Amino acid sequence: MIYFFFNIFLSLVWALANGHISLGSLVTGFVFGYGVLWLSQPLVGPSRYFQRLPVALRFTGFFLWQLILSNLRVAYDVVTPRLYMQPGIVAVPLDANADLEITLLANLITLTPGTLSLDVSADRQTLYVHAMFVDSPDEVRDSIKNGFERRLLELIR
Repeated sequence: MIYFFFNIFLSLVWALANGHISLGSLVTGFVFGYGVLWLSQPLVGPSRYFQRLPVALRFTGFFLWQLILSNLRVAYDVVTPRLYMQPGIVAVPLDANADLEITLLANLITLTPGTLSLDVSADRQTLYVHAMFVDSPDEVRDSIKNGFERRLLELIR
């Protein structure tokens, strides 16, 4: 975590050295700072930061792609005269066991249009999700387990 904050510091230094702080100069500084920190690994020691940043970028890309797809699916259902939705509640068994993991997973599901996290079982082993498009409960369960949960746990753990 210290590498991330140091990378942000290097990004700010880069932007200030260029004379103006903008999103472009901060991103450029972050990329150069990441490279400097990566090259200085033999001096400072190895860190998981260099494995987690690519995972975080892939997770962000995956979430944005799911957000776009679900927005398009809901919008298509709204603008067409025939309703294609088949709403239902699906019980999703959880591999996540920490409060943070369950909360983040539930919030990511709720942020995606067409799905809503309803409840977590008392033993924290099952998450109940309402989905607008339940063609098959197994498909919804599988998309959450192998999509959001697997990638989230890969990022956090």
